[in-house]
Amino acid sequence: MDISSIAGSDIAVDKKSENLAKIPTALVDAIELDHNSDTVRIDNLIQLLALYDKLEIAKKAPDIENLFMYKAMNISGVGLKEEDFGEIREGKYVQIIAITYEPDKNGKKKAKNISLGYFGKAETLELSFKNEIIEFVLRWRYEKAFQNLKHYRVLLARLK
Repeated sequence: MDISSIAGSDIAVDKKSENLAKIPTALVDAIELDHNSDTVRIDNLIQLLALYDKLEIAKKAPDIENLFMYKAMNISGVGLKEEDFGEIREGKYVQIIAITYEPDKNGKKKAKNISLGYFGKAETLELSFKNEIIEFVLRWRYEKAFQNLKHYRVLLARLK
């Protein structure tokens, strides 16, 4: 290994540490993020946090460390499927919906939808703002995927 590759890896580690420091400690602890975490994951979280602020999600979900307790997240009023991605639904209102499961009176799990943001009628949204709403949900899902991967890595390691 030559000296330039060692110096380059030191710079990458410093950048990762710098970016990790941008993420609130409570969130880092809640999702068990550390210096071994993927740079892509850390970068995704930084972008997600910027959108969390811009979209004012804190009004409905003030504790950032609890943002990933939800089982799923979706958008009403805008398509996210391959065939209708980004298309607005005329006459519909745009909301970010978090989904959790709670027991009903009989003890059965029942889905509960929680609005994390209400943004008005779909057709009145500016394109860039609509895209930021979509990006927030996709980045949340991306982080959730990292958490699921970690869960399966731990389970597979238990087999060895």
